Amino acid sequence: MARTLEWKTRLYLFEEEGVTKARATLDTGTTVLTGHGTAHRNPADTDVPEIGDELAAGRALRDLGRHLLDIAEQDVETASPQDPDHTPVLGWTL
Repeated sequence: MARTLEWKTRLYLFEEEGVTKARATLDTGTTVLTGHGTAHRNPADTDVPEIGDELAAGRALRDLGRHLLDIAEQDVETASPQDPDHTPVLGWTL
């Protein structure tokens, strides 16, 4: 069975006074997930906004990925009949 989906991801960055915040959203068409990340510049460091953007964005995407994996693990547990030893029968590896 062939299947094609398009999930839309958006990344928003906000910077103010040495603090960069990022919000990453994933819209699957049925669910919207959000991840958050922050980067704080040490006042002694050179002001390089791109570094704060990269750190905050990476952390927001990692947070979003954790949310997505948590949901997938819950779905696998719900969809997988359990044997007496509580070992998942489906072939999904977690």
